[in-house]
Amino acid sequence: QVQLVESGGGLVQAGGSLRLSCAASGSIFSISLMGWYRQAPGKQRELVATITTGGRTYYGDSVKGRFTISRENDKNPIYLQMNSLQPEDTAVYYCNAFSLGYNYWGQGTQVTVSS
Repeated sequence: QVQLVESGGGLVQAGGSLRLSCAASGSIFSISLMGWYRQAPGKQRELVATITTGGRTYYGDSVKGRFTISRENDKNPIYLQMNSLQPEDTAVYYCNAFSLGYNYWGQGTQVTVSS
């Protein structure tokens, strides 16, 4: 079992920045991939960014060049630095961990970008 807790969401004006954090606990040794997803009202959950235990990163097209995923040490915690935020980035952001064939999710943190 893996538990994930996100923090760092909030309200920001367009063009501003926020940094999200995700702390994992439990069987973190078995995590092979961590990442961030987001879900806006009325829309499907979409991938924002992922990072492997080897440090390889992947970004969704809508955030490339603006968001950066990183981590403190081998696995934990992970961060999402979000720059040049736009109103369309408004969503609940979820931390995800993939471990031994299972996906684990945090409770989500709200990011609201005002125009």
